[in-house]
Order: sequence, then structure tokens, then C-alpha cells
Amino acid sequence: MRNIHHGPQGFWHRGFTFPPGFPFGGPGEFGGGSGGFGPGGPFGPGGRGPRRGGRGSRPNVRVAVLALLLERPMHGYEMIQELDSRTNGIWRPSPGSIYPTLQMLEDEGLIEAEAAGGRKSYHLTDAGRAEAEAAGENPPWASIGDDTMSQVQDFRDAAVGIMGALKQVGFNGTPEQRQRALEILNETKRKLYAILADGE
Repeated sequence: MRNIHHGPQGFWHRGFTFPPGFPFGGPGEFGGGSGGFGPGGPFGPGGRGPRRGGRGSRPNVRVAVLALLLERPMHGYEMIQELDSRTNGIWRPSPGSIYPTLQMLEDEGLIEAEAAGGRKSYHLTDAGRAEAEAAGENPPWASIGDDTMSQVQDFRDAAVGIMGALKQVGFNGTPEQRQRALEILNETKRKLYAILADGE
């Protein structure tokens, strides 16, 4: 919050936007750090299978790609969009996880690429169909239930409300009120991290 300034030309005038995949995420992922669906999180996109123990299992990009291609040929960005849509924005793998996986599967002879409309469209080979059929029986997006999606929306709604209140304090508050708001934010941050510490 060091960017808060005393006037509309400061932080509040410039506005605030949530990153894709918010609440638990950095750009393009559901969770950019250690607590969500991002590269470092328990639900991150780079895993090769579920983790035993810990607080969650990691959606498997390889399995997701094969399960999608079992339905129809797709290009890489289309796969990202499909996974984003099927998980209500909870899991949106980055290009940095999708395209290396596609290259790996192509190198293994499980998929093939064809140029289509200026993009590479991928489809299964005969060698890849058996693994794809196994993937399609329990695709990664099926493990993200309605309760999780509802909770994500609750987080988003709460965060939007908080940012609205902060904007009002930033525009209309006195220096003393802004300082008090800053103290509350810092205390809230400590309490949120304490929740995670309690769960270790």
C-alpha cells in the first residue's frame, strides 16, 4: 500500500484490476504463490500426477490435454480457454505449462500437430488414444467441485467489496483515516497468514 497518495492523481485515480484467475492467483493462474492453483501452489498446473499428503492435489496438465483431445482436435490457446471455462476461472494453465506439455506429447508420438488457420491444431495419434481414454475417465477439471467454485466467487465478491471501501477511504478520507486503513490492512494480512500457519 505504499502507492497510496493524498489525491485523485495517485493510486486510487489509476485504479485497480484483479489478475486473471483471482482470488488466489497471479497472471493467468489460480494462485501465483504457494497457496493456490498457480505454479507454486498445491493445485498448480505443472504436476505429473496427484501429490500424496499435503493440502491438495495438483491438476495434471498432461492428463488434461489428453482428455481434451479425446473430444476433438484443439490448438494450445483453445485448451487454455476450455480449462478456464470448465473450472469457472479456477484453473487457467499458462502457455508456459501447456505448450511444453504439447511438445512433450508430440515427441512421445501421442499427438500430432497440423497447421490450421495460422495455428497448430493438435490431435491424438493411435498410440496416444489409450492414454487419452484413461485420462477422459477422470479429467482434472472433474475434481473441482461446485463448493470450490462457490467459495472462489465468495472470495472475489469480498475482495471487490474491500477494494471499493479502500477506494472511498483513499478519495475521501483524511490522512489520519488513510493511516488507520493502512494499519487495518497490515493487521488483516498478518491474520490471514496466521490462518495458514495454524494449518501447518
